[in-house]
Amino acid sequence: MSEISKAYEPAQVEAGWHARWMADRCFQADAHSPKEAYSIVIPPPNVTGVLTLGHVLNTTIQDILARHARMQGKEVLWLPGTDHAGIATQSVVERALRKEGKSRRDLGREEFIRRVWAWKEEYGGIIIDQLKRLGCSCDWSRERFTMDAAYSTRVTRAFVDLYRRGLIYRGKRMVNWCPASLTALSDEEVIMKPVHGKLYYIRYEIADSPGESLDAPGEFLEIATTRPETLMGDTGVAVHPSDPRYSKYIGRQCWRPFPRAKIPIVGDAKIDPKFGTGVLKVTPAHDKADFDIGARHGFEVIDVMNPDGTLNALAGPEFDGRDRFEARDLAVAKLISLGLFVREEPYEHNVGYSERADVPIEPRLSEQWFLRYPKVAESLEAVSGGAIGFTPARWTKVFEHWMTNIQDWCISRQLWWGHRIPVWYRIGGEGEALHVDVAPPPDPENWRQDEDVLDTWFSSWLWPFATMDAETEKKFYPTDDLVTGPDIVFLWVARMIMAGLEFREKIPFTNVFFTGLVRDMQGRKMSKSLGNSPNPLDLIEKFGADGLRFGLLRIAPHGQDIRFDEKQVEEGRNFANKLWNAARFRQMHGPSTPEASLEGVELSPYSLEIVAKLNELIRGIETAFSEYRFNEIAQSLYEFFWSDYCDWYVEAAKTEIFGEDFAAKSSALAVMDFVLSRFLRLLHPFMPHITEELWATLGYKAPNHGPAGRYLMYAQFPPALPAEWRHGELAEARSRAAVVYDSVRRARNLRAEYRIASNRKARFILRSPPAWAAGEIPTFERLINAEEISLQPLYEPPPGVPGVLTEMGELYMPLTGLIDAAAEQERLKKEIAKTEADLAMVSRKLGNPSFVDNAPSAVVEEHRKRETGFKERLEQLEKMLKDASQ
Repeated sequence: MSEISKAYEPAQVEAGWHARWMADRCFQADAHSPKEAYSIVIPPPNVTGVLTLGHVLNTTIQDILARHARMQGKEVLWLPGTDHAGIATQSVVERALRKEGKSRRDLGREEFIRRVWAWKEEYGGIIIDQLKRLGCSCDWSRERFTMDAAYSTRVTRAFVDLYRRGLIYRGKRMVNWCPASLTALSDEEVIMKPVHGKLYYIRYEIADSPGESLDAPGEFLEIATTRPETLMGDTGVAVHPSDPRYSKYIGRQCWRPFPRAKIPIVGDAKIDPKFGTGVLKVTPAHDKADFDIGARHGFEVIDVMNPDGTLNALAGPEFDGRDRFEARDLAVAKLISLGLFVREEPYEHNVGYSERADVPIEPRLSEQWFLRYPKVAESLEAVSGGAIGFTPARWTKVFEHWMTNIQDWCISRQLWWGHRIPVWYRIGGEGEALHVDVAPPPDPENWRQDEDVLDTWFSSWLWPFATMDAETEKKFYPTDDLVTGPDIVFLWVARMIMAGLEFREKIPFTNVFFTGLVRDMQGRKMSKSLGNSPNPLDLIEKFGADGLRFGLLRIAPHGQDIRFDEKQVEEGRNFANKLWNAARFRQMHGPSTPEASLEGVELSPYSLEIVAKLNELIRGIETAFSEYRFNEIAQSLYEFFWSDYCDWYVEAAKTEIFGEDFAAKSSALAVMDFVLSRFLRLLHPFMPHITEELWATLGYKAPNHGPAGRYLMYAQFPPALPAEWRHGELAEARSRAAVVYDSVRRARNLRAEYRIASNRKARFILRSPPAWAAGEIPTFERLINAEEISLQPLYEPPPGVPGVLTEMGELYMPLTGLIDAAAEQERLKKEIAKTEADLAMVSRKLGNPSFVDNAPSAVVEEHRKRETGFKERLEQLEKMLKDASQ
């Protein structure tokens, strides 16, 4: 057993334990174990990712659940891995190519994919290494990647199976298009953002009522639009058929300003007469609603935009090649020159942005592959019926709303990095001759494969079972818990439920815990652009991984957003130091008791009180774990150890430890071992490194679920003591300890009133003590730093001796030799004067009928409370001045 060093060095301790855990394969799950299974699959971070505070929160919670399950004797699989992140990864590599003056098309598909794999091998494991540094106890031998060969085969097979069942089809439809990534997106990958834009009012001339001169202008329809740059694609104008302002124009035509052409005016019930002027320019190729209107009325579809967001030749020569936002200004200028521009006004509206590229998306008519979602009703019932529990429960309603309003999923992406769609088209063949299979056709030279890849989410919706081989799946599927953010409840959680029911006829998990977002102290989302997102690795360097984990969990309210403050991580480090020093104090007083049993040991009231408090802690933690209230567990662990154990029990036990009674000392040390050995187990899921270190150094043992009791992580999570434990003596002992502790608080307050430093000895007199008080005087003296407490049942305090009533009797503190009477009198006189001035000010306000009658009732009540407080304080100060003057 080694000696605990004076200072806790987290970097050294954490690196040492990680190496030991990995060398002994502590986290590997045994698919053949007879133990009850417990499993989690990690939400796979992007292979382009690095550790963020969001990752720290999410993975720490998963690690807590996994370590807690191990300590319950379960066979635990926490399966890690990364996602290939099609758009993000391809963008990273393409940026690198641009620096070389090249594009992916210069390289060709095969060479480009080789470059991506090379990038992945060099940089793709960064976040995994960072998670290991955080202390994540994943089964790293089962690490998966969504582009692994075996995983890719499962993805391809899923596409083929769904296609053959008629659930996957190809069609030309309006999709969300990302002009930066040059690919289609699903609705769930579009983030709506409020934008401060403009509403432009323009005029379209009625074709059969042209103006003859400036003095005899023709008829015009005034139209309000946010996108004048698309008017070149207008193929119609629509009004509500019941709108009396425009009914006379239905069936006629108007002139599109440029390229100048006649377009029809129709009535359509979908038009909102209250928006703008009530007249809509219909651009079927560039708006989903316009496309539907155009389809109903047979409008031509004219696509005036290139995939990259520039305009094409159909928009006219002056617009050809112009960026869409540049074209907007140019279109307004041209309308002004034609006399067709009316005005513009500020307009705030929601605009869809690409989740990955963070640019406004474009609705675009495109041929894509779509999936009709399977098992929708069954998935809805699984959550609504309680087979899958959502925590917090409010997300159930959000899930139900989405499931009852879902659209077919656009699953094809115009990328090269990803799972290529397993569809081949016959070269030179007539019609749509398709070969859809996991393997290419036997004569591949006569076929060409679809150029597109599958949406990244199409691979990750299979994650809970596609990551497992047959033996692993048999033991560990369905999984138990999923920890994720509510922002992907549709993108991932809902889809995994449907995939599990479709491909395995089982739900993929039993419980889903949704974490909150990590925000700064102003409530802003963390981002590099705002400079408010600290690097977790810097925090680990400064405070240790355990300090970061514990500090973050303490401020993570149940399923709510977190206001991050580095001071809380500092408190996590300080807590680790407190634990370290407390363990060192225990070690300094002799060898520990490995099994830490209290059977047959006579215990002081303070020992019984701390054991009872520990028992309450264990019961509370059991309940909190079942309700996923991790921050409550962290806070209760903090308060118990810092206050109940260190501040109260250890200080009280020093009376026995430093005393001459060997049996009493042994008893106190046995209680310390009993509490510490259990507390380390309770804390281990939150702070795994320091608890393993102290467990090993102190030589503790416990009922064990792992190899030869070598690791704390396999020690039995401590059960609560039975209700009948020490039943006969516990209530009286706890009552006595409570009386002593309350008396200590009152005595300390008395000292504080007279500004007697806590490290300065003071003499006290206790009048009318109960019979049992004499036995507790040594502990009482230690806790209030008394030079002496004299028991004088008939003591009559002379004038000037302050006192306080406690449950142990009347406690007096003679001031002789403790204070400079003259200086204290001067101080008290100044404080009395200030308090009198404060009281007079408040009383004047309350004496003013205008204030009392007109001020808010809460303000008036607050002033009354302040008046009462000042009066009480004044009375106290005057008594203290009288005492100091005796």
